[in-house]
Amino acid sequence: MQISSRFTIAIHVLTCMETFKEEYKVTSDFLASSIQVNPVVIRRILSQLKEAGLIEVKRGTGGATIAKPLEDITFLDVYQAVECIEDHTLFHFHENPNVNCPVGKNIHNILDDKLYRVQQAMERELASITMAEVVEDLKRNLQS
Repeated sequence: MQISSRFTIAIHVLTCMETFKEEYKVTSDFLASSIQVNPVVIRRILSQLKEAGLIEVKRGTGGATIAKPLEDITFLDVYQAVECIEDHTLFHFHENPNVNCPVGKNIHNILDDKLYRVQQAMERELASITMAEVVEDLKRNLQS
């Protein structure tokens, strides 16, 4: 299992928005040049971040800005904004285990609770990290 690159791209987007907010108009083209992806990918992620209330986007020549304090934006907020998880289930279960097999017949019941606990642990950790920490780490790295 691997989380898509949308999550790390969204973190990169927010970090650029904060870092360059005073110097540049932050547009999808500007962000795409930092991230090295197609601006269409950036526009899709910006749309998701906007829908989640994390950013504001002014159409045309306005650019994008962060809508709330960085201390109030957690990795979980970003993750939930950009990852498309059906019914809040991180793990996708194979559809048709063999019901005639004792393992296939019971595997879903055996794993569901355990996988849910793993997902909850991951979400707790994501909720403990803020965008403010990322920007502070960037500032420290730039000073080194």
